[in-house]
Amino acid sequence: MFTIPLYLLWLAAVILLVVIEAATMGLTCIWFAIGALGALLTALLRLPLWLQVTVFVVLSAVSLIMLRPFVRKHLQTSRTATNADRVIGRHGVAGETIDNSVPSGLVTVDGQVWTARSSCEDVVIPQGARVLVKEISGVKLIVEAIHEETKECVK
Repeated sequence: MFTIPLYLLWLAAVILLVVIEAATMGLTCIWFAIGALGALLTALLRLPLWLQVTVFVVLSAVSLIMLRPFVRKHLQTSRTATNADRVIGRHGVAGETIDNSVPSGLVTVDGQVWTARSSCEDVVIPQGARVLVKEISGVKLIVEAIHEETKECVK
């Protein structure tokens, strides 16, 4: 009967896990590849299967718990700013009443008309009111009304 040496199975596991990690770039399989690499070394030393599996589990868990936060922090990609982001913090005018319960609302900012929602769920912003753009959610601006006398946002 033909038997496959255990080190070849661990080697196949390492290769497969590295290929999956390279394809997904999700930092999920690499930790198990590290564990499989440790198990491969124990298999090459002809240590028992129970020890190989133990090394695999322990190394995978330790690398996942200890290294993942460090690697994730250093590989963290920053959010790419878009041209739409330039309207955040800008003032605009409500082109129609902004009412989250309907939902309706348009705002003109720098000559561009945007769909808008109020940052406060229960605040209705009347047509013609000056607003401050707080954030962008999808293709909608999230705005707050500006009190004309104080130039402060109305919440």
